[in-house]
Amino acid sequence: MMDRNDVDWQGPMPAVTTPFKTDGAVDHDALAANIDRLMTEGATGVLVGGCTGEFWALTHAERIALTPVAREALAGRGTLIVATGAATPVETILLSQAAEANGADVALVLPSYFIALTPDEIVGHFAAVGAACGLPLMLYNIPGNAGNALTPDILDRLADLPTVVALKESSGDWDNFHASLLRVGSRLRVFCGPSSMFGVPAVQAGADGTIDCFPNMWRPGGLDLYHAASRGDMETANALQAIGQQLTRLFTSDGLSLYPATKAAMDLLGLPGGGKPRRPLQALDSAQVARLERGLAELGFGGSAPVPARATPGWGA
Repeated sequence: MMDRNDVDWQGPMPAVTTPFKTDGAVDHDALAANIDRLMTEGATGVLVGGCTGEFWALTHAERIALTPVAREALAGRGTLIVATGAATPVETILLSQAAEANGADVALVLPSYFIALTPDEIVGHFAAVGAACGLPLMLYNIPGNAGNALTPDILDRLADLPTVVALKESSGDWDNFHASLLRVGSRLRVFCGPSSMFGVPAVQAGADGTIDCFPNMWRPGGLDLYHAASRGDMETANALQAIGQQLTRLFTSDGLSLYPATKAAMDLLGLPGGGKPRRPLQALDSAQVARLERGLAELGFGGSAPVPARATPGWGA
């Protein structure tokens, strides 16, 4: 029986993009370069092949191939989380076993998606995956995408499964995040997904870390948001939280969507791992890129992201 005390994961562990070459193939060199850059700048691990990594647009073979590339790029410097979620337990088990064989530290697993499940069916899904895979499991709650929510009551049951040790809580709902943390935080490591929106209060409340897409383009603030909150530097933490909230609004309004905008911003800032998303996502058009560039400039972004000298009132102020 495992729980949070069997692992030492903590800190900012970015959900990295999956870059593609001009011919559409996965660009493993750009993936490795992005991981190396993030680890050098203060990440404590990475998540590959998750929502930010466009897992839904990858074949099983492409998903499996991400793990050894990431393992080599990490070079022992942090935790390797590999997203192995799929619509069926059979697929999830296949992907989880491959991640284990290729050096992952933990499998990030969604509840089965599209079809509405009962709580017993959700628990049964995770139980089947855990029984067939030797990796510890990190639960992934993102009901806006998966459809099936891991509520605090369901999490309470899942936390008792033998290999479940952590939770990535990405509901985007502070009340749900906090209720989940209170219910299972003594048994599971809890990571805040939308840290750009409320990562600082999440860390103050006891979250073990953050797993977010924004560190792909927000340097150093996307990582420093956790570090500042963790060390109690609330002036810096609150200022970074304000930037994160403005970035979220910029990347998800006026016709922009999160993952294509993240990659476009990486390109604008000269960072590896950007480029075009895979269909059905579409790259930003020239007008959208110009609007994104103006928005980033207004926030002070250039070669690296700003850290304002004065805190903006907000969480923890």
